[in-house]
Amino acid sequence: MVDWGWDNARALIGMIVIVAIAWLVSEKRSAFPLKTVIGAIGLQFIFALLLFGLPKLFGKSSAFGDSGEPNIVIQLLQDATKAGTSFVYGYLGDNTSFPVSDTGFVAPIFVFQILPLLIVVASLSAMLWHWGILRAITRAFAYVFAKTMGLGGATSLAVSANIFMGMTEAPVLVKPYLKGMSRSEIFILMTTGFATIAGSVLVIYVSFLEGVIANPLSQLLTASFMAAPAAVAIALVIVPEETSSTDRAHEPDFKYQSTMDAFSRGATDGLSIVMNITTMLIAALAILHLGNSLLGLLPIQPNGEALSIQRVLGWVFSPLMWLIGVPWEEAQKSGSLMGIKTVLTEFIAFANLGETPDAELSERSRIITAHAICGFANFGSIGILIGGLAIVEPDRRDTFLSLAWKTLLAGTLATCMSGAVVGFLPEALFVN
Repeated sequence: MVDWGWDNARALIGMIVIVAIAWLVSEKRSAFPLKTVIGAIGLQFIFALLLFGLPKLFGKSSAFGDSGEPNIVIQLLQDATKAGTSFVYGYLGDNTSFPVSDTGFVAPIFVFQILPLLIVVASLSAMLWHWGILRAITRAFAYVFAKTMGLGGATSLAVSANIFMGMTEAPVLVKPYLKGMSRSEIFILMTTGFATIAGSVLVIYVSFLEGVIANPLSQLLTASFMAAPAAVAIALVIVPEETSSTDRAHEPDFKYQSTMDAFSRGATDGLSIVMNITTMLIAALAILHLGNSLLGLLPIQPNGEALSIQRVLGWVFSPLMWLIGVPWEEAQKSGSLMGIKTVLTEFIAFANLGETPDAELSERSRIITAHAICGFANFGSIGILIGGLAIVEPDRRDTFLSLAWKTLLAGTLATCMSGAVVGFLPEALFVN
């Protein structure tokens, strides 16, 4: 029997509220793209059902593996990374010679054992692109978005590339077209970048959620697929299209000279990501600790507990998380994670989600939250996105800046839309 109740029904209301919020801040409310919004929501349901519902007909929990079993792809990547880090860092890279806790668990050193996975994935992704595998997949999704949502060729290519690449790498594919893109098309590009996550960091987030939710690789890949059409719809609601100024992009303008060039440049790009994440984490966690210390000095202690940034953010975002299907008694925690993702970074939010006790969030709420925080829409990413786009096309810098804060809102709404779709569907589809 399908377990479907008020929490699921409320998620449908949440979808309507999300679109209504976008319409309220629209630059032209009379130009509401109804067909695009309906088509985007339809595509989200199709992605969810294809990746989770269809495989169950063949006895699988998802298209990427069974629930409760470690994903073989992630395990292979982790083992391969350990082979490299143990050689370079010695015992720092493989946990040998470290004291064991009372539970028998040896905590990994984050910068030596977790982050190097980014370098491996970035290098592998670059080689897959050079060999044409990732390029073909990207073009296939671009065709789908162009046909189902009426996007121009360059825009659909950038949208599909954001599913697999980073928010600053994807615009490189359409560099020749950026100068002639309309303001609306650029906003679609920026919003999709904020609503999806790069394949390199996705692998890290999956490692955080192994054993925490069912099929974490499937969940996060599906979240990125689902968020792309939602980002297009929300972007067109806020900044409606007047005229399409770009032609179909047949071939991505992003090439490597050889396999070795792809390998080395990918690894170098991965190292840059690692250093950026390391720097951001040190600063973000330090500021979080400082803020909590200052709030703890206040005499105000609701329910006998000291104030913290996490609690305040939970109060702010809990109504939104409740609307997309999280039960009210769990919305405070879910909202806290959504707030941390927005104010700090999704990296910290995923790490905290992986450490959240079972008593605080149910399996269903964890999955909804994972989809809602699966994107780059946070304050820190604004500077990264604008800086990257300005390098690719400096003449459009003013346009990028004028859309920055709207992009943060639109990217957040798009990922929450994905969370609402998951909240609407039966829990058994994603868990068992």
